[in-house]
Amino acid sequence: MLNATITGIASYVPDDILDNEMLSEMVDTNDEWITTRVGIKTRHILHKEGAGSSYLGIKAVEKLLKEYNVNPHDVELLICATSNPDYRFPSTGSIICQGAGLDKAYSYDMEAACAGFLVALQEARAYISSGIYKKVMIVCAEKMSSMVDYKDRSTCPLFGDGAAAVLVEPTDEPGMGVIDGVFHVDGIGRDHLLMKAGGSAYPACQATLDAGEHLLFQDGRAVYKHAVTNMLTSSLDIMKRNNLTADDVDYLVPHQANLRIIEAV
Repeated sequence: MLNATITGIASYVPDDILDNEMLSEMVDTNDEWITTRVGIKTRHILHKEGAGSSYLGIKAVEKLLKEYNVNPHDVELLICATSNPDYRFPSTGSIICQGAGLDKAYSYDMEAACAGFLVALQEARAYISSGIYKKVMIVCAEKMSSMVDYKDRSTCPLFGDGAAAVLVEPTDEPGMGVIDGVFHVDGIGRDHLLMKAGGSAYPACQATLDAGEHLLFQDGRAVYKHAVTNMLTSSLDIMKRNNLTADDVDYLVPHQANLRIIEAV
């Protein structure tokens, strides 16, 4: 059976920088606090008027196509992973396809927040292995700055804007490609990380806007606890399922939520 492997990768971040010193002028924080706890010095912010997550995604796709000499007409599917789409509809993926010239590709959006790339990669692997598609593009694009509350010192240092794109294609070379994946979901943490209003449960209105409920809310302490526990559990699960020990693992690439979570895991 064919396996799926990544054959191209590119990323894009906008030029404008928001560093810790600048952030400390906006909210009650400082460079030392952010650096020691979060591990971030700078973040890139998209200030272009009218530009959303698709703008970032188009830039990443165009860069990949150019650097790897890929014909845009050969891409058959684009999976867009984003938590902040341009619109409720049409899909951000369809806008990226149009903007990057992928005129033969089908596209859809999927939302899995921090796990978006891994879930999209698993989906691409399934399409490739089944023979449905041979060239699948994954684009992760987030304009987080438009949903971050810059009055909340505990969350605003964490987020910036950017996009990455990878090309996934078949391989029959032994030992190459995506080997396995373990995924879990637990809705019990819903109230710890969410946008309270703007969806079908609580549509946006003047009252929700005044309350800032159209912005990202995070209970950092609760998220930290769940993140460390579940990242560790998932890592151990995948190792056990593939008969691996810690000595067999050369690299662990964690989700880069913040420095303390990475160190704990």
